[in-house]
Amino acid sequence: MAETLIAPVAGKTARLPLLDVLRGAAVLGTLMTNVWIFASPGSEWAVLQGGFGAADPLADPSAANIAETVFRSLADGKFLALLTVLFGVGLAIQYDSAARRGEPWPGRYWRRAAFLFLEGTVHFVLVFAWDVLMGYAVTALLVAWLLARSERVRRRVMWTAGAVHLLLVGLLTLVLVEQPDGPRRAPDPDAVALYASGGWGEQIAFRWENLLALRVEPVFSFGLLLFLFLLGVRLHRAGAFTATADGRRIRTRMAAWGLGLGLPLTAATTLGDADFFVLGRYGVAPLVALGIMGGIGAALDRLRVPEPVTASLASVGRTALSCYVGQNLLCVLLCYGVGLGLAERAAGTGPWWVMGLWAVVGLLLVAGSRLWLRRFERGPLEAVQHRALRSRGPA
Repeated sequence: MAETLIAPVAGKTARLPLLDVLRGAAVLGTLMTNVWIFASPGSEWAVLQGGFGAADPLADPSAANIAETVFRSLADGKFLALLTVLFGVGLAIQYDSAARRGEPWPGRYWRRAAFLFLEGTVHFVLVFAWDVLMGYAVTALLVAWLLARSERVRRRVMWTAGAVHLLLVGLLTLVLVEQPDGPRRAPDPDAVALYASGGWGEQIAFRWENLLALRVEPVFSFGLLLFLFLLGVRLHRAGAFTATADGRRIRTRMAAWGLGLGLPLTAATTLGDADFFVLGRYGVAPLVALGIMGGIGAALDRLRVPEPVTASLASVGRTALSCYVGQNLLCVLLCYGVGLGLAERAAGTGPWWVMGLWAVVGLLLVAGSRLWLRRFERGPLEAVQHRALRSRGPA
């Protein structure tokens, strides 16, 4: 098997897989989207009302609104799709590892998926309603089974899932466009009060009471999750992450096609305002995600990327689960009334503080992960998962 693409880092780790850099970028990128949810009136519930988006940049071309629009549009759905592809890559690597050891597949992988689902459930209930781990766990079970099937079967499932998803996205976009009053509504005052001044227990109860509504995204996007998981498997087996001529060529093509087509389409859906939110997040974003993946890989191939940048991204990538949950917990404590209540205190002051919040939380994650990895091999939640599954045989 070809050598994994590496880059030098300082400290105890001598070799840095490209995948760790990509995972770090994906985790910090998802925060670029989620931070607006935490900072918006009504927070998690406002997502379902379309009430947390930026104002129309054509109607309000102020510097603040343009900056917010660009910040949001460059992140929304892109890094989540990137994270999803990487999860599929990781699953393929686990399959290959089991095959080398001569172990049956999927064997006891269901235990790992069940543990991930449990982690996601706890995260959903106690921290953040828009958790992705539960959806990943369910999708991983199906993809794990498909890895033991033929390439022909996987290819058919992948393209069928992608086609069905695009059909749903297209139909929902048509519905939104045809709505005379548009998809936006004023924030629910009860939800605004809940996150601004309600207790933690009240927020937990609210998530349970609205479980079906708040879990609609992984249900709606299941076809996309399945497609991206299987795409990750294909990219891994094609050598897209190896330090070979073929790997570099694949990364270059991903960057060219993904960014060349995806960025203009992102601009078009952004200027289409909330009517095209679904198309942008669930239709165009995965294309941009491939461009970002290829662009980062191509940059590491050809440019002198500063070592502190790669090392910082890699440290977050090596502790991706801990950083993903940690960034949401930090935002809860900073934005909601159970903590500092910045969302209410800074309401109406413009978007700059939200972008600053993203930078501060991101720096905390980088610093925390780098300090942690100086003493420990795995992140906190990664270590808990490892210990819980270690004595249960092969996953």
